[in-house]
Amino acid sequence: MRLTFLGATETVTGSKYLLEGAGLRILIDCGLFQGTKNLRLRNWAPPPIDPATLDAVVLTHAHIDHTGYLPVLVRMGFRGPIYATPGTRDLCGVMLRDAAKLQEEEAEYANRHGFSKHAPALPLYTLDDAERALERIVPHAFDAPMLLGEHAGFRLLPAGHILGAASIVFHLCGKVIAFSGDIGRPNDPIMRPPTPLVSADYLIVESTYGDRLHESADPLEELAAVFARTFKHGGVVVIPSFAVGRTQSILRYISILKTTGRMANVPVFLDSPMAVSVTELYRRHLSEHRLTMSEADAIEKAAVMVRTVDQSKEVSGRRGPMVVIAGSGMATGGRVLHHLKAFAPDSRNTIALVGFQAAGTRGAALAAHSPTIKLHGEYIPVRARVDAISSLSAHADYAEMLAWLGKMTAAPERTFITHGEPAAADALRRRIAEQLHWPCEVPSYLEAVELTEACPPVSARGVSA
Repeated sequence: MRLTFLGATETVTGSKYLLEGAGLRILIDCGLFQGTKNLRLRNWAPPPIDPATLDAVVLTHAHIDHTGYLPVLVRMGFRGPIYATPGTRDLCGVMLRDAAKLQEEEAEYANRHGFSKHAPALPLYTLDDAERALERIVPHAFDAPMLLGEHAGFRLLPAGHILGAASIVFHLCGKVIAFSGDIGRPNDPIMRPPTPLVSADYLIVESTYGDRLHESADPLEELAAVFARTFKHGGVVVIPSFAVGRTQSILRYISILKTTGRMANVPVFLDSPMAVSVTELYRRHLSEHRLTMSEADAIEKAAVMVRTVDQSKEVSGRRGPMVVIAGSGMATGGRVLHHLKAFAPDSRNTIALVGFQAAGTRGAALAAHSPTIKLHGEYIPVRARVDAISSLSAHADYAEMLAWLGKMTAAPERTFITHGEPAAADALRRRIAEQLHWPCEVPSYLEAVELTEACPPVSARGVSA
């Protein structure tokens, strides 16, 4: 049995793991690389495996860094099932279509304005590619066994984080191989806490915040302070936000602030068709989160939903005070770029960063207080104030990760630390070794490790946490 790390090594993006055994080749996650150019170029390079040889894909959750390469995989020959929870299936329907549409629009924009180095600029994949990938998704419920043959099976366990997010527990060749996926926080304002694993022979665990603790500050207080300070000067608060999870949390807090009179009655615009569609899904999956139906309805009413390009242009042409929430969360693309172009040069405005910013992204440049950012081929001055609100993170910090891991009944034979920048991954490796006394390692890109050779049969009863 072999495990190959095809992504999410030395970075938080491009999540892909190839698990081979019992005559099967299974891909866990199929994400896009984001961030620095050398990472983004991997999306365009020939894949390190032949997609046609894969038997199945199993997804942890719907974020693009875990699913965004699926349309390419299918276009290049993959014809097997893609297993995911119903929530992940529904979110992928929104996110992959949106990602394809954005790529098509950005390629057309680049060609029209002539700032691409390529002639013509092309999207990585099209809406038709995304539709073909979506046709292959097979919904599978949480905590239900799925057999993949005589020697293999898996279960999906709730991981918190976002709707549908799962940890994957494989039984393959007589061993248990667990993939944490992205682990949510125990006290998330919307999502329920992640289900701990019982045991695993081999564990692949994320380390996004492996080197830091989240601030204990109250997100309500932080947002209220940002709004009050900016609105006092007639400014605009621009929030680059992930369409899934983070946007809904922000809308929840804005709803509370407005209801309790702690926020001025200014316009709030959600300029992300994807986030608008995602917000509507929270009513369809009430069992997965803490919100009541009325609270889910209040989230939708907390902002004016901007759907068309013309409406988005109208928002960019307005002046404050107001709040503009738009994708993407790391400012790597989407409509937020046009709002940054309009509002970043004005010192009265605020850019509020509300999530992790991977190295090489515009969000990371903003977090580092770069005096300019490159948008659509030109450098735009950043005179607006930039605030980072880390208390809104949907990822567990290292203390929360150690608490989640510490509930396992025995140490894994090997633990692999992935999905983190190098410093974060090594910090979590060190903490796991020192506090839990588990053997652990940080794999490198394309590294393959041999796990075991034995392959006794697997029963549905045996496919457990």
